[in-house]
Amino acid sequence: MKDSKDLSSVNYPVVVIAGRPNVGKSTLFNRILGKRKSITDPTPGVTRDAVAELYNPGRITIKLMDTGGVNTSGVGIEKTVSERSLNHVKDADLVLFLLDAKEILPEDEIFIKKIRKYADKIILVINKVDTPEKENTIWNYYSFGFDKVVPVSSAHGYNIDLLEEEIEKALLARNYQPDSPEGEKENEEGGESEGQEEDCESEEGIGRRENVIRLAIMGKPNTGKSTLSNKLTETEQSIVSDMPGTTRDIVEGEFLFGKTKFKIMDTAGIRRKNRVTENVEYYSVNRAIKAIDDCDLVLMLIDAEEGLSDQDKKIANQVVKKGKGIIIVLNKWDKVKHLPNIITAMQDRIRFLFPILDFAPIVPLSALNDAKFDDLLKMAIKVNKQLETRISTPGINKALKEWTEDYPPPSIGGIIKFKVRYITQTGIKPCRFLIFVNRLKGFPASYISYIKNKIRKKFGLGSIPFEINIKETEKVWKEN
Repeated sequence: MKDSKDLSSVNYPVVVIAGRPNVGKSTLFNRILGKRKSITDPTPGVTRDAVAELYNPGRITIKLMDTGGVNTSGVGIEKTVSERSLNHVKDADLVLFLLDAKEILPEDEIFIKKIRKYADKIILVINKVDTPEKENTIWNYYSFGFDKVVPVSSAHGYNIDLLEEEIEKALLARNYQPDSPEGEKENEEGGESEGQEEDCESEEGIGRRENVIRLAIMGKPNTGKSTLSNKLTETEQSIVSDMPGTTRDIVEGEFLFGKTKFKIMDTAGIRRKNRVTENVEYYSVNRAIKAIDDCDLVLMLIDAEEGLSDQDKKIANQVVKKGKGIIIVLNKWDKVKHLPNIITAMQDRIRFLFPILDFAPIVPLSALNDAKFDDLLKMAIKVNKQLETRISTPGINKALKEWTEDYPPPSIGGIIKFKVRYITQTGIKPCRFLIFVNRLKGFPASYISYIKNKIRKKFGLGSIPFEINIKETEKVWKEN
């Protein structure tokens, strides 16, 4: 059975999929993984940043990488994409060089000349071969000088199992060792495998937890998301350009801050829906929104010169709705005219324009010029700790009793009286509480807000969103 994992700091062999634009690299990448990781579209040059994921076809765990198409005559961003892809080929342990069975273009032949010196680590993959009859044509491709040629159909899955076998054979021949049999035995006996996540309670049942903080960098185009991602990971894995929409796929990385491990997702810039006119951008934006589900907290980048926009508000609404942590990052802070109390004034303006984020920390920085990001990462650790806070039922009910005595729930016309029976925490990440009351209909929302504010102050949850649901019951909680 195929086993797809998260990226890890372990030094796994790197297998790179390379070729010219629109030859089917992303389709092959998704087919091997068994899921839609890279965006696929008939438009040439969709993939720009390299997308990678750990994957085990059977015996050896590899880091499979989808790269941008190499356009030998490209300029600007196309040239940058091509240069990075060629560098990935150079550094790879194994290369799956993709050609289209239907046509060989001059670009393919130029690409072959550039990578011929790496022939000993190249498997030539002929795509769009979906029947045994079409395999008879692949003999012509041996003339390119590569020892191993494998015909496949990325779209239909034809011969993918054969390609996986050849990948493992090639890596074993290059002295890469198969995964530990002892580790496999432990897994069969019920032990935890690497990357397996511990269970934790949540309102929905079983949730996931791992000793790592997952960050998603989100915001409008050109706010500096890729620059910040590169600085934090100390890499150049995300392409940085002044052209809006440069990032399309989610680019993942990781880094260590003190003893805390972070995984980071650089996402596509999100514009207004009516301005999204291309299919590629549509899929990119959808992937970016889905990153909210996959992260612990969002770093929402705002151009400090432009301020908060309606689009930023829509992003934040989704983050709060899903109960994720959020830090407002005022990027390009070095370009702001530093008047007295400027940070306080900008914070007050953000709170006024968008009260739903009145809890969210605000951190000013310059992703391009700052050498350290300690304040930002310390704040991320603080927010994550609050997201994981568990409050005992006796402890919160003792506090609830004090709050209701100090300020009882209001009544309707002095006749209908509302009572709060008890409260319990039902989950973390997202953080949720459930209050039991004597009467659900008409229960004042203002009183729920009162209790929420008390919880924030009493239990140190001042920097995260959390939800309080109410339920009607006649029972009264009693401490044993």
